[in-house]
Amino acid sequence: MAMASDISVPPNPPLGGSVAYFDGTSSRRRMVTLRFADRLEINDGEQALAAWAYADIRRADSPAGMLRLNCLTAPALARLEVRDTGLANELVSRCTNIDDHMIGRRGVAAIVGWSLAAAASIVAVVLFGLPLAADRLTPLVPEAFERRLGDVADSQVKTMFDAKVCDNAAGQKAFVKLVTALRESAGLDTSVQSGVLSSSVPNAFALPGGKVYLFNGLLAKAENADEIAGVLAHELGHLKHRDSMRGLIHNGGTSFLIGLLFGDITGSSALIFGSRTLVTSSHSREAETDADHFAIDVMHRLGRPAKPTGELLLRVTGKEGKGLSIISSHPLSEDRLARMSRQDPPASGPPLLTSEEWRSLKAICGGKS
Repeated sequence: MAMASDISVPPNPPLGGSVAYFDGTSSRRRMVTLRFADRLEINDGEQALAAWAYADIRRADSPAGMLRLNCLTAPALARLEVRDTGLANELVSRCTNIDDHMIGRRGVAAIVGWSLAAAASIVAVVLFGLPLAADRLTPLVPEAFERRLGDVADSQVKTMFDAKVCDNAAGQKAFVKLVTALRESAGLDTSVQSGVLSSSVPNAFALPGGKVYLFNGLLAKAENADEIAGVLAHELGHLKHRDSMRGLIHNGGTSFLIGLLFGDITGSSALIFGSRTLVTSSHSREAETDADHFAIDVMHRLGRPAKPTGELLLRVTGKEGKGLSIISSHPLSEDRLARMSRQDPPASGPPLLTSEEWRSLKAICGGKS
């Protein structure tokens, strides 16, 4: 008589109680019986095929109505397929580690915890690590490489805004005179390139490698040469501090880390963020404030006031600083005007442009002066 602990399936059971065995070395499917001893014994009639330790048995993916098992010490493809519900329940009760490899509540909690920790690490790197790295790496970038980047950004700017360089002779002469005075006061050499672009966007920006552009939209809103001079001096400050290069390293690295966090490891997001930095000249608040101080110093060395620049910026952005996404990262215009007004002594130097030269500059893109 069989022991009470021996549960077996007849060699040819009905379909509902069948147990199929695959030994993992061939595709042969065998109908087997099981015996519960100190290990799970798998038999084909009188022939013992395998013996699996209960602690090594694991549940495998299976369709409804079937319990599929494999064993850690058996060949990788070896498996049992049990369709009898009673036998399946007995197996589950004996195999205490059957679901250890499955993701349970503790596993999900661990995954969530590690994911949050990884996200926090990336945020910390973005907020603190990348700005520090950008500051350290920027001085190491060769100027020739920076100029090539500026050339690429130059073409992007003109494509992005569908703009061309304005070249009215009289206006260009006045513009060169203004930029030369500012450049010499700023201590920059003749490698600085500048121009006025025929775009209605009221802005100005500096590109890597020594290029400064003024949009005609900003020139149209200006009421005197000091307003434009302060804006150009601000952009020369970005050139002096190599802020565009620093921003490219920072923002490109930021987007790469964000790509890692959200699954984009191709680097495409880094290129997009990098291009945006070059084209829109979106600098940090600290960089903008430093460039403002640079502009104030340049204007004062020329004996000209800095306050008109603040008045122009406030005129363009309004009190809320809204409506111009291209300069949304800049400090609030009210604050800039207040700072420029506080530090502004009376004008002591001659006008940077004559009235006639100012009218010519205003008409540089072919409009009325």
